Amino acid sequence: MSYPPFPDNVPTHPLFIIDYELIQARDELELDRLWEAGTKLGFWYLRNHGVDKEVNDMFDMGVDIMALPLEEKMKFEQGDDGMSFGYKAVGANAVDAIGQLDTVECINIAKDDALAWPEVARREYPKVVNVHMKSSIAPFIRKSLEVNHTILDIFNQRLGLPPGELLRRHRMEEFSGSEARVIRNAASQDTHRPAIGSHTDFGTLSFLHNRLGGLQVLVPGTETWQYVKPIPGHAVCNVGDALAIFSGGILRSNVHRVLPPPGEQSKCERWSLVYFTRPGNSVLLNALLNESSLIADAITKRPEKNFKTVTTSYEWFSRRIKYQRIKNRKGPETWMASRGTEEMGT
Repeated sequence: MSYPPFPDNVPTHPLFIIDYELIQARDELELDRLWEAGTKLGFWYLRNHGVDKEVNDMFDMGVDIMALPLEEKMKFEQGDDGMSFGYKAVGANAVDAIGQLDTVECINIAKDDALAWPEVARREYPKVVNVHMKSSIAPFIRKSLEVNHTILDIFNQRLGLPPGELLRRHRMEEFSGSEARVIRNAASQDTHRPAIGSHTDFGTLSFLHNRLGGLQVLVPGTETWQYVKPIPGHAVCNVGDALAIFSGGILRSNVHRVLPPPGEQSKCERWSLVYFTRPGNSVLLNALLNESSLIADAITKRPEKNFKTVTTSYEWFSRRIKYQRIKNRKGPETWMASRGTEEMGT
């Protein structure tokens, strides 16, 4: 499809454009640029990632899913107990402390189910998902894992951690919250109403594919929201809470949100696709200060910060999912219970 151009009269924040092929080749200048992106804003573009066909296939799958009758989709709703996998309807989540409702629907497919197919690892999905599992979903997840694990390995080296230390917290054989998500947001002229509220991501790394604008980042040290301009063929990657905690705050899990697209793009449905890499369910979210002198030194310079959560990845993830659900809302305190590193001083 062709879309109206992203308007040139809205504030945008420049991101580093990182070349994945150079990253794979361990080009030192490109590794330096990736490190700077991860430690300053925590967001960057990624080009030459080699996942374009799988991305297109996933968007096609999303169209098939969202075309199902709502009654059929709701049979596979994720529920209110803190599980992310499955269908989420429009308005199921709050986007702020006053309980304003979100405007997106999405389907979340567990990494564990895609890799176990045709066995069921975590839950059942609509038949349309099953039709696409082998041809579209599993290939997208496998390639996304390769990309994110490559980046994790580089951050592992730059943090001075023993070889494979971060990947050991993301073992393929352990269940985790890792998932692929296809999101649909209806066209809207109300470009000031959040589609997805301000948040930090729950996990380790996010691998995002947008075709329209709407993503905004909160520039560190300011109260200024700026758009991230979509670039064809470029993914948007970012650091999540777990990696920020593991690194003692060296890597940044930055606050962001999603609004309807700006300008003429607001007349179009907004589709996005993301793969979230998250630690194994049993992994404790604590800074790896005993494994890295760089991390230990960073923590001594910021004694007021909290990099010891005494919680597992599963508990962290489930809490955040559960308390953004509108049916669990009791008041502003429910929204605060759904927050991540932005509220814990990291």
